[in-house]
Amino acid sequence: MRRKIVAGNWKMNTVLPEGEMLVKQLEFLTKDLDNGVELIIAPPFTHLVTVGKYLSENGVKVSLSAQNCADQDKGAYTGEVSAAMLRNAGCKYVILGHSERREYYGENSESLLRKINLVLNEGMQPIFCVGERLEERESNSHFEVVSAQIKEVLYKLRGVELANVIIAYEPVWAIGTGKTASSDQAEEMHAYIRRVVADKFPDYAENMPILYGGSCKPSNAQEIFSKENVDGGLIGGASLVAQDFVAIAKSF
Repeated sequence: MRRKIVAGNWKMNTVLPEGEMLVKQLEFLTKDLDNGVELIIAPPFTHLVTVGKYLSENGVKVSLSAQNCADQDKGAYTGEVSAAMLRNAGCKYVILGHSERREYYGENSESLLRKINLVLNEGMQPIFCVGERLEERESNSHFEVVSAQIKEVLYKLRGVELANVIIAYEPVWAIGTGKTASSDQAEEMHAYIRRVVADKFPDYAENMPILYGGSCKPSNAQEIFSKENVDGGLIGGASLVAQDFVAIAKSF
């Protein structure tokens, strides 16, 4: 059986006291969460050490992720944060290739492959994001776009490395546009992603968790998570409200 995962990407939101309060709320609300779902939160860099220490010392049933990392291991790269630094801060996961990183900061497959290798070498698990923009969906090239994102990065790993990768599918066209991705559209792309992975790694595709990174909230999570190839969600705005985030986790 594949892992069930709900990961919260806080993005550039909350200052540290707000983040600490959110974590304490999650601690209380997750005490009775026993449906086998793994909860992950990805606070801003400035929160990681404090939040990681709190999760560890208090036995909170939530794992820590970073939202990004550098594509170099160390050196004169002002403003960057390395994979080793993130592991030392308590991170078990790193989100890589998020649509906002690709669009606003020009991240590409070459740099993302370097990042994935650095994260894997530190014993952490990448949450690798793929997805198409509105014009790509409307031109019916969405499968080609997502396939290329996978092949240009994940196909260059070994199977034993791929076993530690989580994929998150983001229908970029359905986030903040007023358009909605249906649960059937999510399932269609998740099943396609699994087939693309299977073409190269037939022994690993079936067990790979594939998360849905669209506008997932308590009102639609149960329908989305009921689909065969949807193994959880990468949650944005709803992860900033502890009650909503835990409600999503209880939707399986």
